Amino acid sequence: MSNSTLDQSLALPCGATLKNRFAKSAMSEALGTTDNRATEGLATLYKCWADGGTGLLISGNVMIDRHHLGEPNNVVLEDESDIESIRRWANAGTQNGAHLWMQLNHPGKQTPKMLTKSSVAPSAIPFKKELRGYFNTPRELTESEILDIIQRFGRSAALAQKAGFTGVQIHGAHGYLVSQFLSPHHNQRTDQWGGSLENRMRFVIEVYSEIRRQVGAEFPVSIKLNSADFQRGGFTEEESMQVAEKLASLGLDLLEISGGTYESPQMTGLDVRESTRQREAYFLDYAQKIRQRVSVPLMVTGGFRTDDGMRNALSSGATDLIGLGRPLALEPAMPNQILTGQKVESKVRPIRTGIKLVDNAAMMETMYYSYQIARMAKGKRPKPNENSLISLVRALIIVTFRTSKTKRLRA
Repeated sequence: MSNSTLDQSLALPCGATLKNRFAKSAMSEALGTTDNRATEGLATLYKCWADGGTGLLISGNVMIDRHHLGEPNNVVLEDESDIESIRRWANAGTQNGAHLWMQLNHPGKQTPKMLTKSSVAPSAIPFKKELRGYFNTPRELTESEILDIIQRFGRSAALAQKAGFTGVQIHGAHGYLVSQFLSPHHNQRTDQWGGSLENRMRFVIEVYSEIRRQVGAEFPVSIKLNSADFQRGGFTEEESMQVAEKLASLGLDLLEISGGTYESPQMTGLDVRESTRQREAYFLDYAQKIRQRVSVPLMVTGGFRTDDGMRNALSSGATDLIGLGRPLALEPAMPNQILTGQKVESKVRPIRTGIKLVDNAAMMETMYYSYQIARMAKGKRPKPNENSLISLVRALIIVTFRTSKTKRLRA
């Protein structure tokens, strides 16, 4: 059993220290401009979370290539043209002693067809039929393109460091490009980047190594990694543990555990056992296993709703940080409330529209919480009781408008 408490600081392998055990996991903000620059709304939003007491804030995915977006209005960081607005964002998010880390991402095949005619992936494997209306069948990456993407991850990390972010996170989960390389379902290459696990993990190892080369040994570098893909022929739990062991041996500072993909969205909590829901931490079983194999600090994200659930997970010794996403989109000051002795139960609830395709693809969850985040970015309070169908209609109008603007810009 661990003696760690929620208000206790955490020292990372690189020498940096987090002030407490609360961490905001990445959530998509989609608060960039049409041409993918950071906005003042991001500074407003992250100052709100920093003031709320969270020790570690991890940004929503920042893309490393403006030709490959996960959604309209993603922020892209590939050169210094937007460094001043990124710096204002960093300054706001590091108030009150908080760390602010930038999550770096390439969507690979998870680029909506509304935004691009050609997506890329390790192999030209289409999505299952339910999602083919949203995503194109990708083109297989060439060797030179793979090496360019690796360089881009390193360059974006160095730019984030220069702008004042205090760390970076590689998005290696949820079916994006790093996750695609790890999965034998998405990666069916026969060269050095595919086949055996050693080859499939080569991409993430090279990404990590390039980032570390460009930012140095004293700058936190972490990864968000699937515990498994939860689909037949995908990335398994045992493979995930072997990847974690390898990254830990190279000096990784923090391992955030998640799971699932767009095709099997376990990260949303839509399909978990009732016993897991009651315990709150969706991926704690995996964390307890990986704890026996690595000494790197662990962060479990997904399912936390009460202060007791958070304390129990921490005291079990299976995790070092309590990862919060949706609860902080509804109550940004939750950590302060808990640290001052208040009993807390999040208002997070399943968001359903009754439209099976929308609900099963976790689209409504993303849209609903994006709306709450957008309110905070305008200096407003979240609106937890918002009707789900109203949220869906509003989100579809916004996404359609943003997509249209992005397509016109790229025409």
